[in-house]
Amino acid sequence: MDITAISIGLLIGAILGTTIGYFILKRLLSKQEKELLYKAKIQAENIKKDKIIQAKEKFLELKEQHEKTINSRERKIQDKEFHFKQRENNFNKKNDELRKREIGVKEIEEKLEGQIDGVRKKEEELISSQQKQIEILEKVSGFSADEARDQLMETLQQEAKTKAMATLKEIKEEAVMNANKEAKKILIQTIQRVAAEQTIENAVSVFNIESDDIKGRIIGREGRNIRSLEAATGVEIIVDDTPEAIILSCFDPVRREIARLSLHQLVTDGRIHPARIEEVVAKTQKSIKDEIIEAGKRTCIDLGIHGLHPELMKMVGRMKYRSSYGQNLLQHSREVANLCATMASELGLNPKVAKRAGLLHDIGKVPEDEPELPHAILGMKLAEKYGEKKNVCNAIGAHHDEIEMTSMISPIVQICDAVSGARPGARREIIEAYIQRIKELENTALSFDGVTKAYAIQAGRELRVFVESEKVGDKRADELAFEISEKIESEMTYPGQVKITVIREKRAVSYAK
Repeated sequence: MDITAISIGLLIGAILGTTIGYFILKRLLSKQEKELLYKAKIQAENIKKDKIIQAKEKFLELKEQHEKTINSRERKIQDKEFHFKQRENNFNKKNDELRKREIGVKEIEEKLEGQIDGVRKKEEELISSQQKQIEILEKVSGFSADEARDQLMETLQQEAKTKAMATLKEIKEEAVMNANKEAKKILIQTIQRVAAEQTIENAVSVFNIESDDIKGRIIGREGRNIRSLEAATGVEIIVDDTPEAIILSCFDPVRREIARLSLHQLVTDGRIHPARIEEVVAKTQKSIKDEIIEAGKRTCIDLGIHGLHPELMKMVGRMKYRSSYGQNLLQHSREVANLCATMASELGLNPKVAKRAGLLHDIGKVPEDEPELPHAILGMKLAEKYGEKKNVCNAIGAHHDEIEMTSMISPIVQICDAVSGARPGARREIIEAYIQRIKELENTALSFDGVTKAYAIQAGRELRVFVESEKVGDKRADELAFEISEKIESEMTYPGQVKITVIREKRAVSYAK
């Protein structure tokens, strides 16, 4: 009983304690909420006041900027109004001046009209008095004025003609004498100052070897090496009993040089077989092209010629391996350039322009495509294409009288070209005709479809024609040989007979990777 009462009492006490604690806690929490709300209101009011102050400051700043902008615009408008007023005042002043000038001009015109009327009256009086005097003279002399004037003019003309003819004859005789003397003097001095050796180009080159054992290696098994070398270079290689020498025969000096350098490299290296021959010939051809460019540059530097187009410079270098009537073309062009410069200096002309025209006068002989045009006209077109001046182009085109000469440099180039070629032993007509015939043989074969290369060998007695195996079959090769022979017979003149050999080679190439 006592335990139950105690438990109940404890339970009731716990409930009362809990209830009292709840109310106490609630009152404390309500006080804190009130304090937090009060603080939040105070902070909100402070923030509101700050924002209002910032907004006012921003408004004042924008207002100040707007006022400044308006003031600056007003100042600009005032300035423009001031300038417009000044222009208006200036315009009014000029208008007043023009009006005053117009009034003055009218007054001057009125005065001039009066003076002109007076002059006209005086002129009429003079004319009438002159006519009266002429009538009196006609009565006294018995001639009319026209008859007397005609007779006087005729007498004066006859006297003037007689004196002019006599004076002209004296001047002409003196000029011819002086001109001949001066021309001979300039030519002699020019030739003496520019000395050149005589030049004779050959159609063969000799390749020296250390021993005759190398000949067998060059020929190869069943002649395959020498055939490959001839096919790659287009040069006839003659291996005979001449001790320690092999003869390279070809009309084209470039091909001979390529064959000579290729042979030298092959013999030095020791590896001689068809694949190696083709590789060495290809490298040699590239080195010859580089040598041509270098020769052109070196020639321009030696002669002091600047600003020449690279293509023209390449053509100048190509002259090293060309000949004209047996005379080396580069040496001939250098000689003509020096002669032109010397003669132009003696005559008071520009020596640099004359030297340039003298160097380029024969570039029409060395183009790669060789069109059917006279070399002077072709050279002129090439010079025009690569930006040379008109007087230089005219000198190139007129040095064989194909076109009219329009500059003083043109006759100088023509004279110096003749002086260079007229020296004893400088040129030979036979070699030029031979080279022309060989070129015509090769061009005739190249005109047919499917032909890739054509080489005239044995002094033009044999023509070897290489064709594409894909385009030309065995049957077509026989027909092609016949057609080429027929065309040569109908279009060309040549001694003896020409053997046409058509070569069709099939190559199968593959790579192992």
